[in-house]
Amino acid sequence: MSLEARILIVVTAVLLAFGLATLYSASAGVAMAAQRPSWHFLYRQLTGVLAGLVGFAFFAKVDADRWERFAWAGMILAILGLLLTVLPFTRSIAPPINGSRRFLLGGSIQPSEFGKLALVIWTAMLIVKKGGEQGLRRLSKGLAPFGAIFGILTALVALEPDVSVALFYALVMGVMLFAAGARIGHFVFLGIVGIPFVWTFVGKFDYIVRRLLGFVDGTDGTEAVKHQLQQSLIAVGSGGLFGVGFGQGRQQFGFLPLPYNDFIGSNVGEEWGFVGLAGLIVLYSLWTWLGFRIAKQARSPFLQLFAIGLTTTMVFTAYLHLGVVIGLLPTTGLTLPFVSYGRSNIMLSLFITGLLVNIGSERERVGGRASASAAR
Repeated sequence: MSLEARILIVVTAVLLAFGLATLYSASAGVAMAAQRPSWHFLYRQLTGVLAGLVGFAFFAKVDADRWERFAWAGMILAILGLLLTVLPFTRSIAPPINGSRRFLLGGSIQPSEFGKLALVIWTAMLIVKKGGEQGLRRLSKGLAPFGAIFGILTALVALEPDVSVALFYALVMGVMLFAAGARIGHFVFLGIVGIPFVWTFVGKFDYIVRRLLGFVDGTDGTEAVKHQLQQSLIAVGSGGLFGVGFGQGRQQFGFLPLPYNDFIGSNVGEEWGFVGLAGLIVLYSLWTWLGFRIAKQARSPFLQLFAIGLTTTMVFTAYLHLGVVIGLLPTTGLTLPFVSYGRSNIMLSLFITGLLVNIGSERERVGGRASASAAR
């Protein structure tokens, strides 16, 4: 492996170890309040880690170039998985959880998480198929096909509903298209044209409008969301510079909703303080820098775009979560990679790391250069 790939594994291991410890601290009180063992959520997370490590080894070993052939198959599977969460006759395998249908098999699988990986592979494949920057110059034949698939994915996740993931899909695809050379003017034009449709779409979900308007005027929408943000800020603020100490946090004992998932960053701020949150930001920044270094050195346009998409997926998820818990962004349901509870989330994070390790393999890059030289 290259130096970047080796360091990426070390950073991932540190994040994973820290995440498991934080998860136990943030979830023990919730588990005991539900008459379960204190390690209930940690045990379930470890099953996801085990599956994720198997996937990591697999993706790190298999040549990442091969996934270009399965881009359409992966996208079709992602769409089918999302369909299973919203169809009326699939409630037996996708029952409502906290008012939404985002999971299959009792919460074991979240199709929208694996949809992120399918979107990255498919977008990289189609950009290369269209000839890169040259193929993206025309709006009708360049960006339109991407919009069709993006529209299907966002419609399905919005029906769950999970509008934050729909916006996340837009961000990741937009970054990949921009990196490939799509015109900024096209993005501006599509944005202006799409404003009425987006506003009409968002208007159908009253809680989103109230949340956005509440964030702007400082009330942050509904009482439930306002309470959640207030408790998150109390947690972060009470942590001070060095935190109250590992396992000494109080917000997870019924004060802060979802302290082990959507707001686990608050637990980090409370128990580890400013230093803990800053250290976490540094680790994610290093992870991101290594991902983009691997993308820069990739041996083919597909792998370059693939690595950019994978890295963007991770960095957006991490920083959007941290922005929410300190009140810089409206409240969303995005998890913190390697830290938040969720087996689909932890598996996806490890799969992404394995793919980047493979793309960053020196052996693969030398093989690619040797093959190109032989062809000449």
